[in-house]
Amino acid sequence: MQLSDSTRQKAKAIKLVVFDVDGVLTDGTLVYSHDGEQVKHFNVKDGVGIKLLGEFDVIPAIISAKSSAPLTRRAQDLGINYFYPGTKDKWACLQTLMAELNIEPSQVCYVGDDVIDLKVMMRVGLAVAPQDAFWLVRDNADIVTSAAGGKGVAREVADIILGSRMDLKDAYIKAMLPEFETLKNEQ
Repeated sequence: MQLSDSTRQKAKAIKLVVFDVDGVLTDGTLVYSHDGEQVKHFNVKDGVGIKLLGEFDVIPAIISAKSSAPLTRRAQDLGINYFYPGTKDKWACLQTLMAELNIEPSQVCYVGDDVIDLKVMMRVGLAVAPQDAFWLVRDNADIVTSAAGGKGVAREVADIILGSRMDLKDAYIKAMLPEFETLKNEQ
């Protein structure tokens, strides 16, 4: 993806990447089993990107308005230490997290797909929307990914941020190591 110089500089400054879930890490489809349990489909490629961010001192976080057992499991599997499900005010949650981590809004990338995310996206350094996000969100994003929600958005975001700092081949060397599969994001 070709980025303008100003967008590349914004990406280079990022220390914290916050992902929404439904419509970003999933395709937004809600599936319920016969006994009412929620099922979510996550893209394995996103997991590699999220783990790589942590390997290069970029903190991954999830702030979601919804809470579910599959989401909690995915966050645990990826070792995401900053996980906030069931959040009604995402901006207030992010402000608390930024204060805890001593990070400025300009050092935050937020990835969202719907109007609930705009309050945050308009206040951070880098706002990213999936290709199939609501039109108003796409119009207010610094970057619109080529991937649709649930189809590798987090991987593309990781590539953008890491690619602003280094040759991606160098970043992916870490993903080729046998121990990469067992890595947890340690912050």
